[in-house]
Amino acid sequence: MPNIQSWVKAARLRTLPLALSSVAMGAVVAAKEPTFHAPAAWMAALTTLLLQILSNFANDLGDSSSGIDNDQRVGPKRTVQSGEISRKSMAKAVYATAALAFASGLYLLFAVSGLNTHQILLFIGLGLAAIAAAITYTIGKKPYGYLGLGDLFVFLFFGLLGVAGTFFVSTSLFRGDVLLPAAAMGLWSAGVLNLNNLRDHANDRFSGKHTIVVKLGYHNALLYHAFLVMMPFVLLSIFVAGRGGSLVAYSFLIAIVPFIADLRAVLRMRNPAELDPYLKKLAIKTMLVTLVFGITNLL
Repeated sequence: MPNIQSWVKAARLRTLPLALSSVAMGAVVAAKEPTFHAPAAWMAALTTLLLQILSNFANDLGDSSSGIDNDQRVGPKRTVQSGEISRKSMAKAVYATAALAFASGLYLLFAVSGLNTHQILLFIGLGLAAIAAAITYTIGKKPYGYLGLGDLFVFLFFGLLGVAGTFFVSTSLFRGDVLLPAAAMGLWSAGVLNLNNLRDHANDRFSGKHTIVVKLGYHNALLYHAFLVMMPFVLLSIFVAGRGGSLVAYSFLIAIVPFIADLRAVLRMRNPAELDPYLKKLAIKTMLVTLVFGITNLL
């Protein structure tokens, strides 16, 4: 039987701050609205965490089953690949986590949010799509993660839906400018995935996993990474300007300095295995920028 440590490892705790960042961004933008309902944002956070863990479990199972996780893989060994957790046990965990995520989403929609019936039905559909996306990233006959579509789905679900969806369920409102911070979070989330794919590009190419990095080539994927990391600062600045924010509201731009420092290190990296720590760094820095952005824009 797998122990608790194995399940914690499979949940990949270092990915959770990034998942929470999208909900936090949606919540802080929504907090200025008179209809803001904080409990809905908290439930959205729980649902998002469950979706991220579901994605991690499914990724562990799918990459092991396909052979992508093998002895040539550069990153940390996964629990199914190493034998810590059996495929059968992980499959059960995928189903259980999917059920928990769906139940959490239903509770959010029916018991916490103030949405009407049509809006609830729309979000049920989006929730089912998010669960399907979390599972089919690496599981199925044609996993979309192996077709170079992972970045797009991350942008959509952990960017646009994560931020704009949280804003909507906690305010019952939609504002077009919310798509700017939503897109910013989507790009940073895709940036973390791109670092993962840069690290694993050699094994992915050999194993037939056609990520964006494999499609673009390593050098072009580095330029793409620079865009993913820097463009969000532009989008957030446009959002603040559009809302007439004070100079204090631009304080988040201070974070551009450590972002550039990490980006320069990534661009100069010669050994892809050394990229692994920068996944955690980008995820944590994204969360910190979100908090600074949120606090200064609430003042």
